[in-house]
Amino acid sequence: MLLLLLSLLLLLPLAVLLWRPRSWDARQSWLVRLQHRVAWGALRWAAAWQQKRLAQSTLHAGQSQQQALRRCLHGAQGPRCTLRGNTDISTFRNHIPLTKASQAQEEESGGQPLPPTSNWYHGEASLQATLLGLAALNKAYPEVLAPGGTARVTASSPWPYPLPWPWHALGQMSPTGAKDRRILLLEALRSPGLRALEAGTATELLDVFLDLEAHGEELAEAIAAGNPGAPLPRRAAELREALEQGNRGLALRLWPKLQVVVTLDAGGQAEAVAALGALWCQGLTFFSPAYAASGGVLGLSLWPEQPHGLYLLPPGAPFIELLPLKEGTREEATPTVLLAEAQKGKEYELVLTNHASLTRCRLGDVVQVVSVYNQCPVVKFICRLGQTLSVRGEDTGEDVFSEALGRAVGQWPGAKLLDHGWVESRILDSSEGSAPHYEVFVALKGLRNLSEENRDKLDHCLQETSTRYKYLRFRGSMGPAQVHLVGQGAFGELRTALAACPSAPFPPEMPRVLRHRPLAQCLQRRVVS
Repeated sequence: MLLLLLSLLLLLPLAVLLWRPRSWDARQSWLVRLQHRVAWGALRWAAAWQQKRLAQSTLHAGQSQQQALRRCLHGAQGPRCTLRGNTDISTFRNHIPLTKASQAQEEESGGQPLPPTSNWYHGEASLQATLLGLAALNKAYPEVLAPGGTARVTASSPWPYPLPWPWHALGQMSPTGAKDRRILLLEALRSPGLRALEAGTATELLDVFLDLEAHGEELAEAIAAGNPGAPLPRRAAELREALEQGNRGLALRLWPKLQVVVTLDAGGQAEAVAALGALWCQGLTFFSPAYAASGGVLGLSLWPEQPHGLYLLPPGAPFIELLPLKEGTREEATPTVLLAEAQKGKEYELVLTNHASLTRCRLGDVVQVVSVYNQCPVVKFICRLGQTLSVRGEDTGEDVFSEALGRAVGQWPGAKLLDHGWVESRILDSSEGSAPHYEVFVALKGLRNLSEENRDKLDHCLQETSTRYKYLRFRGSMGPAQVHLVGQGAFGELRTALAACPSAPFPPEMPRVLRHRPLAQCLQRRVVS
């Protein structure tokens, strides 16, 4: 970062000295091109340095993790700080047991587990993920980072580490410091030549497109009003025409040169990515520069051209361990292993160590090793262990339920799943006089009402997917799942309520199981069918 700032200080005076008399627009364009060239040159140098460091650290993953542990212990606070020094990994494991978020913590946080906190915006892994992600994105899509090629449409950024000066020289069209989603969207709509859209997460981008559909006329009027004294601007007419043709492929109608959507991957984003890819962002590639949890950056994305969702687990800070899971179950099998010991095809739960209190926290995120980069695993996300329903000890996991719901929605003519959440009936006191059951809230496109036949299909799909659920339903110990259709904006309100929780993590993970009654009631109040 120091190199970038020095480059700015040295080259801007040079630009002033070399300024020849010309029109204001020509001089401004020349300065933008100069800034972009300097910014990209500095960023490319920094990314090459980070790539070299990553290659060295992954070649000697065991040694790199030992160094990461020492740094973690050196900054330790609290009662366990006596472990500072050259403690080896075995001693570290013996003295600090594994922990996981308690039910009380989940209630306090609005139904989300509380992984360890970290210095998210200033961590080494965050800077590495941003630099390498930008370099990978530029390699796959060279024109994306040209001046005026990118716009962010949410207040949060998908890039883990903010780059102050070069950011606006590297294609960003977003107004500096803007936080209002409507202002950001308007700026993007005024720029038909965009090649990349950025949003903090896929769920946030989904809210943006839903808002665009609901308030398209207001946005068109605001675009027209930005040119007083002129007839209806062509851009406002293009917006109206694009919206009239429906949601499928809308992004490419608004921005014909668009190539890629950049969002940060976190828990609970799969449905939003699928909905965006099938409807508004049809035909576009999705790229996430990192896999993140509230503990920090856990995985790096180096391959935009490969299938979405593959991440390299780096051996530096934060200190990551892998907890093997028994085949066919989600139970822990053996003690944790280091990154170099991971086996291809196996599933592991991620364990992160918090340097502030030296807590070895089981994050609940399950990943599968799909390949190896030097000595470090490349993984894909599978599910979250904390997202389970259990009214009779059946433990229906997020992956099982999502599979059943996907099958059911596939049998609802014209329906596309946008979002969903589930609640155990006891949370809403809805099982009085009946067997305990699941309450399911869904947001859909293409279907305004749910028939009883449609509702029954989810229960049948759950029985086909889970033998335990089928057994309990056959015995009458559980009642059929109750399905409710919620109105547009219901899940946006839920996300707003989640963000207002004092212990809400960043990046915002989308919980599927709601254990906190006020949050479940947010959806219950918006039921339309």
